[in-house]
Amino acid sequence: MNSLIWFRQDLRLADNHSVVEAFELARQTNGQVKAIFIASTEQWKSHDVAPIQVDFIERHVNLLAQSLAALGVELEVITLPWFDDVMDWMPQYLIDNQIDQVFATQEPEFNERKRDQQLIVIGVPIQFIAQDCIVAAGEVTNLAGKMYKVFTPFSKTWREIVSSRRIAPVAVPAAMGPALKAPKTIAFDYPKVSSQHWLAGEAAAKGILDRFCANNLQDYLAERDFPALDSTSRLSPYLAIGVISANQCLASVLNRFPDALVDDTSPAKTWVNELAWREFYRHLLVAFPDLSKGKNFNENGSKVNWRNHPQEFKAWCDGVTGFPIVDAAMRHLNQTGWMHNRLRMVVASFLTKHLLVDWRWGERYFRQHLIDGDLAANNGGWQWSAGTGCDAQPYFRVFNPMNQSSKFDPDASFIKHYIPELASVSLKQIHQPIFSGDTLSCDGINSNEISEQDINANGELFAFEREFSSAKLHYPSPIVEHAMARKRAIEVLSALKR
Repeated sequence: MNSLIWFRQDLRLADNHSVVEAFELARQTNGQVKAIFIASTEQWKSHDVAPIQVDFIERHVNLLAQSLAALGVELEVITLPWFDDVMDWMPQYLIDNQIDQVFATQEPEFNERKRDQQLIVIGVPIQFIAQDCIVAAGEVTNLAGKMYKVFTPFSKTWREIVSSRRIAPVAVPAAMGPALKAPKTIAFDYPKVSSQHWLAGEAAAKGILDRFCANNLQDYLAERDFPALDSTSRLSPYLAIGVISANQCLASVLNRFPDALVDDTSPAKTWVNELAWREFYRHLLVAFPDLSKGKNFNENGSKVNWRNHPQEFKAWCDGVTGFPIVDAAMRHLNQTGWMHNRLRMVVASFLTKHLLVDWRWGERYFRQHLIDGDLAANNGGWQWSAGTGCDAQPYFRVFNPMNQSSKFDPDASFIKHYIPELASVSLKQIHQPIFSGDTLSCDGINSNEISEQDINANGELFAFEREFSSAKLHYPSPIVEHAMARKRAIEVLSALKR
């Protein structure tokens, strides 16, 4: 029997059960193995996949093709603009290539699951393998058999399930035959931004994981919130496209801290909790498909009267709000395609609460720029920050950006790196920016009447010189006053009360 591996968000050979089962079936029946990757470029655009992430995917598809060729298997890259095109294409492809069985990894997003279900309906012989999480979606349930809506009990049950299992990533199978000649370079027809400052390949990802476990895991709890420190794993880009699996991550942790799942005093507990949050959000996508469609988890979210001021949103995007920690974080994202998790919470809280901009605006901007774009984590994080999500922070909890700045970047080294115009400014002035009262606020104006052309034409509003205490700088004063914004946010977001 001939088998086909359909690579999707699992661009790896190690710990990939689709690869193992496809090889095993072909080996037992004296068959052959083929592999495909489908580039759904128009679907990617509709999902706002970031150009830097597509570049990262492209690099890994090329490396995957080389690794498969060394095992005697050809990887064919197919361009089918939309998911719906797969239904018309795949049955004939299987006939033409005499494929008996297709193996693919399950995906949690709504459009992806709809596509996969349609393939089953039309009779495609495809086996979907649940390996995007350590515990498959639907297996972590409460006593009523339902998905948890609060993280803490989910995490407790998840840990119990995981600790009862043997966490052992599967190895890359032996070659199917002689190595093939080097494959041609693969290039996607999609806008791209270079991801070269991120190492590529399974070995690179595994090396990052091993170094993190050896050097940073012990002190992760104490250091994880400081963006100037290189203390987080930075594995999210690799996890997002499946270059490394969550299973491999947990296995490496347990190899160094065997009691991490059961001992609350283990230094590794906090990072294992991060893996559990990842699974929580992915399980939610499956249990509540509307989350993939931009719906509020809390239905009262539809009652929130978002201001959605376009110029203030642009100031946030460009990193010129006058709050140094917010602006440094956004410039960090715009320049690198990645953002430290503490900063993601700070900028999301600022956008949704200080500026009262709909969380979906921020979620989309992140998706368009992040190298680690992942719908489950992105949606979960933004709804958590806005107070509209499952087990979200309370609507009345509004991060104080000045306190976040002084607490998590006390010497302003991160801020000064991304806002060099503040290099000579005192720490007090950086952490306590002065509100001048001259803001971009224009409540009462219908934002729908302001065109993109108007926003671009008024771009100079964000480049004016302001008196920043005693130093005259090319840096704006805060566009909103914190106490007023906090009070306004609590009033407006009170619509979220259940």
